[in-house]
Amino acid sequence: MPRLALYALTVCVLAVVAAVVSFTQGSWLGVLWILIAGVSSNMTWYYVRRAKVGRTAAGG
Repeated sequence: MPRLALYALTVCVLAVVAAVVSFTQGSWLGVLWILIAGVSSNMTWYYVRRAKVGRTAAGG
């Protein structure tokens, strides 16, 4: 897995944890964390697919 994908996945997991903590404390700020988790999840899939296409184009 590419390094940028791992970073984006880490941000996604941390954002989900932050959203859970925020919602359990009764704060609506968790909505923002859910949005950040969604964006970072999409970034993770993008970098994984881009690396897969790069390997296929390189003949591997």
